[in-house]
Amino acid sequence: MINLTGGNTPVADALVYLDKPDTTTPVSAEIYQKDRRFHPHVTVIPVGSHVEFPNRDNTQHHVYSFSPAKTFNIELYAGKPEAPVLFDKPGIVELGCNIHDHMQAFIVVTATSKIGRTNGNGRVTLSLEQSPSPERPLTLNIWHPRLTDNTKPVRRTLESINPDAITIELEPEPTADGSMNLLQQRFREL
Repeated sequence: MINLTGGNTPVADALVYLDKPDTTTPVSAEIYQKDRRFHPHVTVIPVGSHVEFPNRDNTQHHVYSFSPAKTFNIELYAGKPEAPVLFDKPGIVELGCNIHDHMQAFIVVTATSKIGRTNGNGRVTLSLEQSPSPERPLTLNIWHPRLTDNTKPVRRTLESINPDAITIELEPEPTADGSMNLLQQRFREL
């Protein structure tokens, strides 16, 4: 179970995965822009996967990432870029749009098939080939977009198959007032 620091509030939608690589099969995925947002907000893909970034808005977007796991830049465009982007290293990739600063999304590129997402009760089940023990502990990576440093997962050592709750610290939920600055309002009118 994953809980917030300083309380027993369960954390939903945290990704939990082993740091031990195994066999994964690359996929083709899509992250589209609609209503000046990326959809989905968090995408999980295996190493070697390709992602397309179709723009379904009536304005242009400029998709980029400066993350060490993948640096790329798709300059201002409408419609669909010519080629998908290859994600060939594991890590957390943060996406942004140079035109709409509020747009943000994440791609979690993994080298393991042992990954899961916590449910509303903060619980996740992973299928393990060995039971962790004090002699043979496993390292878990835990990532959530609201981690204080969301550029990397937090790590916890697991020494038993039934661990106590794991606690992580998250930033407060952002306000969703929907307000736009003047520049964004002008783009919306285009």
